[in-house]
Amino acid sequence: MLRHLGNHRNFRHNIRLAAILCLIAGFVNIAGLLAFAVLTTNVTGHVAYFAESLSQGDLRLARIIGLWMFLFLLGAFTSSFIIGRMGRDQVFAYTIPILLEFGILLVNGVYGYSYDGSLIRKEFFAGSLLFAMGLQNAMVSMISGSVVRTTHLTGIFTDLGIELAAITLPVAQQKPWLRQRILLRVVIILFFLAGAVAGGYIYPVLRHYTFLIPAGLLIVAMFYDISRVKLKKLIRHFRYRFAR
Repeated sequence: MLRHLGNHRNFRHNIRLAAILCLIAGFVNIAGLLAFAVLTTNVTGHVAYFAESLSQGDLRLARIIGLWMFLFLLGAFTSSFIIGRMGRDQVFAYTIPILLEFGILLVNGVYGYSYDGSLIRKEFFAGSLLFAMGLQNAMVSMISGSVVRTTHLTGIFTDLGIELAAITLPVAQQKPWLRQRILLRVVIILFFLAGAVAGGYIYPVLRHYTFLIPAGLLIVAMFYDISRVKLKKLIRHFRYRFAR
């Protein structure tokens, strides 16, 4: 899922990557909204609020929203910078952004109880989540070759609409990869929605501890390939022994 890069990636790798990281993004999106009343996985809505606050002369609110937009950008820059410096073909380059995101979710899960509605704490917690989602979005984009996006759905719905229209064309005019693209878009949407719905049910019970669930899923994503390779080797070993 993470260790297959470039020409070594296939459709199944992108499906797995989309499933687990969209689930994480859905969790973070709803938990951030319920905890801090801020959408933390995309920037589009913040641009509208930023424009509104500027037009009404509320410079303090404009500064806060501008900071959140910048933090998402900074997260994407940081992830891309780390991966670019270490090498896009180096698998371990992708573990650093994952660990950074894990640390941010852990902080929100452990210290989220201290949020008292104050603007400063809201800036910190919501801003940290936007930074984390910027990290994840850039990382996933670089791993998948810009095929998978996990933190926002506007472009996904647009692409899905285009591809659904394309599939109505005569078979001779359809691209061979079209059905796979459609399936990938559907997986992204469904798993993001599943994460959001699950987070919506869980947050009233666990409160800020809800952020520990996507943090745990990140660790699963990071060690998925390693454990899978070891399991395959173990299965081959037993098969070889029993075959003898």
